[in-house]
Amino acid sequence: MPAPRAKSPTKTSPAPVVEAPPLAPGAASLCYLVDEDSSIRQFLSLVLHGSGIDTVEFPDGAALRKSTETRVPDLIFHNISLDSADAIDSMAALGARGFRGAVQLTSNRGAAVLEHVKSIGVEHKLNMLPVLKKPYETEAIVQIILELKLGMPTATARIELEQALDNEWIEFWYQPKIDLRKKQLAGAEAYARARHPQHGVLLPAAFMPGAGEASVIRLSELALASALKTGVIFSKLGVNIPLTVNIAPATLVKLPIEEIVMAHRPSPEKWPGLIIDLREEHIIADLALACDISERLTPRNVRLAIDEFGGGYSALAQLGEMPFVELKIDRKFVTDCATDKLNMPLCKSVIDLAHNYQRSAVAMGIEKAADAMALASLGCDFGQGFLLGQPMPEERFIALLRQRSGPQTRDLESAAR
Repeated sequence: MPAPRAKSPTKTSPAPVVEAPPLAPGAASLCYLVDEDSSIRQFLSLVLHGSGIDTVEFPDGAALRKSTETRVPDLIFHNISLDSADAIDSMAALGARGFRGAVQLTSNRGAAVLEHVKSIGVEHKLNMLPVLKKPYETEAIVQIILELKLGMPTATARIELEQALDNEWIEFWYQPKIDLRKKQLAGAEAYARARHPQHGVLLPAAFMPGAGEASVIRLSELALASALKTGVIFSKLGVNIPLTVNIAPATLVKLPIEEIVMAHRPSPEKWPGLIIDLREEHIIADLALACDISERLTPRNVRLAIDEFGGGYSALAQLGEMPFVELKIDRKFVTDCATDKLNMPLCKSVIDLAHNYQRSAVAMGIEKAADAMALASLGCDFGQGFLLGQPMPEERFIALLRQRSGPQTRDLESAAR
């Protein structure tokens, strides 16, 4: 039965929502998030920040309507609570201000209520997107971003790594690592990017193929120093989490890691340490070398993790000890593990192997809420992936942490419910 039609406000003059000139060329897109559930706002922020979109969060429509924010958003996610009048008032206020961005209504209420509020938005000449029923997954948010052409597009040009290093184009983005049971921030992993003055942000595929050994060593030194310096910034925000970098063993043995750590680490008593990811294929090829590196670095609170793990289960299971702090399950086994009859038991085997040695299991490439829930039920400790947050520039990651002040600082929910 259709929801009763509420009368939209017409006689009162709503408070201005925003009043600002258009965004300057090249400025990041902006999205307002209106939802009484802070975990959902945080989930959306993670996804949007990873796409290069700034966010401002509001607990309800009243807070949005009273806002003194000076930037006009490109997109507004507005939840419809039990009292739909709040969302209806927001539609009227946005219409009165001539808002020309997109409005995405969300709710776990019936479709009739969503369509009713949407129709009021249409009456006020707003750009109303198709309604989004909760619960939703990351793919739905990404699709909205793509269709609106928001965010920061990734360029596809090719450059030399040496050129990027010489011109100081290299920067490091950080992806959250989430505790799957507590749903809290548990770490972050660094990923190299090149910010080219003409081509924009470039992924490693644009500058790593064909890179010389000397350039790779320079990049690895830069990654270590960057992660350590970023750890200092996080520590000052009250967030003490281990950061992770990826370095091949052949490069690792040529780095003065002890000196780099001593030069850049936070205060020793608070420092949670650094994790270096080594790909499974490199470790299995020379397990003795990996063990030697681990023994040398552990006293400095630098530990090793196995990345893209899965195929080398039998080799590690025969070790008398486990010199690796984490086993990171390959994304190809994580994908659809909730329903795939082969992937689920393999994930379980890796998780059990890690726990048998009192180590942690990390699921990589989580993109679906069902997979995150399945992994948590299997006992997986941590997760990374699109669902939990994309790699984002350091300043965006820090901005997100600052929004989590007080007891909520580390409370980054993994998925919208």
